[in-house]
Amino acid sequence: MLKIVTEFSNVLVGKLVFFLFLIIPLMALSQEEQEEKAPMRLFIDCNCDKNYLRQEIKYVGHVRDQAQANIKLFIYDIANGSGGRTYTLDFEGKGDYKDIFGKLSYDTTANMTNDEVRQGLLKKVQSGLLQYVLQSGLADSITYTVNNDGTGEVQEVDFTDPWNNWIFEVFGEARLNKESSRKSFNYTVGFESDHVTENWRIRTDLRLYQANSEYIQNDETYTSERFRYSVDGSIVRSLSDHWSTGVFAGARHDTFTNLEFRYYFTPALEYNIFPYREVLRREITFAYKIGFFHNDYIEPTIFDQISEGIFNHSLDVQVRYRQQWGNVYARLLGSTFLNDFSKNRVQLNGNLSVRLIKGLSVRFSGRFELIRDQINLPAGDASIEDVLLQQKQIATDFETGFSIGLSYTFGSAYNNIINTRL
Repeated sequence: MLKIVTEFSNVLVGKLVFFLFLIIPLMALSQEEQEEKAPMRLFIDCNCDKNYLRQEIKYVGHVRDQAQANIKLFIYDIANGSGGRTYTLDFEGKGDYKDIFGKLSYDTTANMTNDEVRQGLLKKVQSGLLQYVLQSGLADSITYTVNNDGTGEVQEVDFTDPWNNWIFEVFGEARLNKESSRKSFNYTVGFESDHVTENWRIRTDLRLYQANSEYIQNDETYTSERFRYSVDGSIVRSLSDHWSTGVFAGARHDTFTNLEFRYYFTPALEYNIFPYREVLRREITFAYKIGFFHNDYIEPTIFDQISEGIFNHSLDVQVRYRQQWGNVYARLLGSTFLNDFSKNRVQLNGNLSVRLIKGLSVRFSGRFELIRDQINLPAGDASIEDVLLQQKQIATDFETGFSIGLSYTFGSAYNNIINTRL
């Protein structure tokens, strides 16, 4: 019996020694691999002050091309109900930091300065990078601090909003241009209000615009006065993650478009293929509007009308993608009169920005408008004053434009130095 126990002990000790010889090198290898993780190389894509982020975040290497990064940060922003913007920060690790992801949100208000916005965004970026720092060779160099206001007892916060989610803005602008043979003066004043909740959005927009121009040619002086005021409002209700409905109404006076007075009333229905919560990344919407407008004209029109009321409808399709490889936006809007389908308008515009390969990006933008509904044009030929001073709207069948841009960046991809001298 003793012999059996002794042999069993010898076998057990032998296996234990073999296990220790096996596991110790693996533990050492694992520790060595952890210590030898590649330095953090961060790529940031955002509509923000990148130089400020690069200057303040010095413990990572900043690269200008995402193919060279092992940490990618994409920041998407959109207007929010407070008049500011909501930023969504998407972190994605690559290489030694693969499978490490993160998503944070940062809200600003209309009262915040640009410096306050970028400081708040900086804190969010640093918070998101912490999970990568813990996995890097800098983990032992971290110093943890907690603000005094974060160590007290948890207190209830009163979120009562005395303005009940309403935002108001009053604005004005005046501009003067003068040359030897031309001078112009114009001003714009207005008022806007916006009420935004999860289920409702209520908007109003009032504007007053006047422009006076003078042009001298061959001792002849041509003068022009353009005047416009408008008031527009809308009430939109969220029905579900994909459906919304609303009502639009307004009134306008515009000497440029021969409108003495115009009012309209238009119900609408919208469907988004993707849930509205994904609007920061992607959306495909279909909006159908059907309504009525009434025009009183300053001068009789080319159809010999001084006043008329018309029912019309429109379909508005918009596509927007914000992805790591670039951005896509396209809009197709078609409208027509219900009593005469030959009076119609088609608008197509969009832009595309694509990162093709390392350092190479291409941008396309274009617009095309087919116009068959200019019922407001005054009868008779345009005078020289109308042409030179753009005093009245001129008949046209279409408008179009196109642009293309190409950029290629090469050279040092790891320079973190910020130098703004001269």
